[in-house]
Amino acid sequence: MFIDSHCHINFPELAARMPEILARMAENRVTHALCVSVDLPDFPQVLALAEQYPHIYASVGVHPDYEDTPEPTVQQLVELANHPKIVAIGETGLDYYRLEGDLEWQRERFRTHIRASRETRKPLIIHTRAASADTIRLMKEEGAGTDAGGVAGVMHCFTESLEVAQAAMEQGFYISFSGIVTFKSAKELQEVARAVPLERMLIETDSPYLAPVPFRGKMNEPGYVAHVGEFIANLKGVSLPELARQTSENFFTLFSTAKA
Repeated sequence: MFIDSHCHINFPELAARMPEILARMAENRVTHALCVSVDLPDFPQVLALAEQYPHIYASVGVHPDYEDTPEPTVQQLVELANHPKIVAIGETGLDYYRLEGDLEWQRERFRTHIRASRETRKPLIIHTRAASADTIRLMKEEGAGTDAGGVAGVMHCFTESLEVAQAAMEQGFYISFSGIVTFKSAKELQEVARAVPLERMLIETDSPYLAPVPFRGKMNEPGYVAHVGEFIANLKGVSLPELARQTSENFFTLFSTAKA
């Protein structure tokens, strides 16, 4: 079985096709998916999907790219996370690629999420792009990792260097690979995937974005996570059943409030 550890099936382009999306998950032996929150106004839709479908889980958080959206407080996140289908805080983190100028508000938002994670004991889903040094620094300063009393989490849709992956794993974090790893141009990322131990790895789609080969350029969906798994299994020279079993086990270990 496979698990899509990060998707956005509440987005309109996927939500409108939910029966088809769920059927394709079943066809591809994708047994569970985590629908990830990007802002508070749309959080009720995320939670509703998790409440409706036993094999869908949800997170609560505000994405670092969202400037003009209500700013979360620690207490808000803690209260919203107090639900059995909410298994994580995020996605959160830093993104210096899309936004410029004074981004201190982004760093403060990230700190808020880390503090909510520590209080709820639910893991973080971290997004980092062109901001790895500050991301690792704030994780350490706020005690996000298990090495500092936090509950760690996952570096989602990972595209950074092996050194960044190692720094995150030293704090107890998992590394999640999306369809990007299947792209011909992603040679450096493929080397990172080779080096990350299976015991610290998750797979994801980040759908509706980043469809893996052979669907690159099309709308992505959770069922396609099987193609990410197949590519990485070949890359690492392990059997597909082994990769599927280990990444699924990792999911339920990390998101311990989810039920296998």
